[in-house]
Amino acid sequence: MSGLSKSQLEAVRHKDGPMLVLAGPGSGKTRVLTYRVQYLIDTYHIPPEQILVVTFTKAAASEMKERFLLLTRQEFTTVSFGTFHAVFFGILKHAYGFRADQIVRKEQQYEFLKELVRRLRLEIDDEGEFFPDLLGEISRLKNQRLSIEGYHASCCDSAAFRSLYQGYEKRMKGARLLDFDDMMVYCHELFTERPDILKAWQNKFRYILVDEFQDINRLQYDIIRMLAAPANHLFVVGDDDQSIYAFRGSCPELMLHFEEDFPGAKRVVLSTNYRSTPQIVEKSLCLIRQNERRFSKELTASKPSGPPVVAHVFENQEEEQDYILRAVKAYGDRGGAYSDVAVLFRTNTQAAGLVEKLMDCNIPFSIRDRLPNLYEHWIARHIFAYIRMALGSRKRQDFLQIMNRPKRYLSRDVLDREEVSFEELYKLYDDKSWVCERLEKLEQDLSMVARMKPFGAIHYIRHIIGYEEYLREYANYRKMKPEDFLDIYEEIQEQSRRFSTFQEWFAYVDAYEKELKRQAKDQNARKDGVVLSTMHSSKGLEYRIVFVIDANEGIIPYKKAVLPEEIEEERRLFYVAMTRARELLYVFAVKERLGKRQSVSRFYREAVGVDMDG
Repeated sequence: MSGLSKSQLEAVRHKDGPMLVLAGPGSGKTRVLTYRVQYLIDTYHIPPEQILVVTFTKAAASEMKERFLLLTRQEFTTVSFGTFHAVFFGILKHAYGFRADQIVRKEQQYEFLKELVRRLRLEIDDEGEFFPDLLGEISRLKNQRLSIEGYHASCCDSAAFRSLYQGYEKRMKGARLLDFDDMMVYCHELFTERPDILKAWQNKFRYILVDEFQDINRLQYDIIRMLAAPANHLFVVGDDDQSIYAFRGSCPELMLHFEEDFPGAKRVVLSTNYRSTPQIVEKSLCLIRQNERRFSKELTASKPSGPPVVAHVFENQEEEQDYILRAVKAYGDRGGAYSDVAVLFRTNTQAAGLVEKLMDCNIPFSIRDRLPNLYEHWIARHIFAYIRMALGSRKRQDFLQIMNRPKRYLSRDVLDREEVSFEELYKLYDDKSWVCERLEKLEQDLSMVARMKPFGAIHYIRHIIGYEEYLREYANYRKMKPEDFLDIYEEIQEQSRRFSTFQEWFAYVDAYEKELKRQAKDQNARKDGVVLSTMHSSKGLEYRIVFVIDANEGIIPYKKAVLPEEIEEERRLFYVAMTRARELLYVFAVKERLGKRQSVSRFYREAVGVDMDG
């Protein structure tokens, strides 16, 4: 207890009633939570089995429990440490006898949805993106307790979404399965319909502590409020400036209105940052103060002064990546551990170029998100199919990829062999001259593509063959901006620029895919490697040196962020990225990307001012 600050001590010693603890980055919130549990038991003599500590991930719950056992020098405790889902499932298990094997697996969810997509005859090209989007929207619907009737979907046509949602729910109930959101929906229903069961759990968990409270969603909050009543010994810890999961349903307003929901709640601000240098703390505060919907709070760094934040606007990504490679290599040559270094970006597609360069330089790395492979994208598959057809392939699987992209009004039903014959297609569509004209143009176009270099061929496929027309139509169907797909197309085209022949490019793609698989296989065993991570996945972590890259408008804030609350969340995300750094922070932007001029992000200017190199 002697090592705790005044504000930490105030939080730890709080006993009854609600308390809101605002814990900035690196302010020791986990320490406060574990010490408070110990204080409740040792000083206030609260039975440990009456204490519930809830957080959002299994790893965080396990770490909290381990730190508590270490603090109290115990091997076992009856204090309950768990995630929201684990706690709610335990309650359902006790009430209804649910078993762990009734929790649906991700693969099962995808199987159900694939069946429904086929049954409804929906044309979905990007299944790898569509199904996570669809499940995310189903999750939001449940978390926010919205009615499916009249709901306007954002991932596809609303009528199609309703059919998919209703079909998914029917399939889940038929198989007697529940997903993670059902755990909360059923638990809320149980507490609402059975006051006696609610009372029993209120008596069981008299003191409730919630970690990362800024990430809570409406349904979780409603259940926690029911569970904490009537005594309301509810101790919540979080940072409204680090609420970055709106896409998962988290609602920062719940934290901002906590004191209205619990009149008389006490508030403590953990205002000392033990992680970062004063320079990093100061620049991150310059950024986050621009948000209007937040608790006003000051943070001070406990560390001594360090080097200034390095900010620079490069001509292009090539220069940006080369700078990072030189800096990382120099750090490694001086004996520094590569794992001290993290490169953070808004979306994982941004890492592709850097991954290639790290491979070329034999610098070890690990990626916290799924290893990005641009060449596995469905748009890349279409481009490669066009090129293979141009080079003479007549495989059915290649022809299926291109035949109606753009629309040529060809039917899959006529392709009953493994090899496709244009002569036979002309005969089959002899009575439809407009289809034959499109087939003839396709043959001519394929002949032209065969004589080109990769970069020119991709340009031709997009503008002359008309693939862009198809992308725009598909974007409209998926209720997305065409730029979301065109950016991927341009990224593929840019990567092809350095190859003279298709054979050379395909050989590289094959080698790159093999190397990515090797990296994925080795990265769990690798102790020392530069960490590549999206900003979202970096939350809760810290590194000695951090590079925040591509701080450009359209990337961060992301182009889909339009409303004031969306811009504020993007600013919080940038703040999270900056505050991962302990000693040295680099913030980079570029002037040109994929052949297009770029504007420096407003967040770059808010945090570091104008380009500090001139």
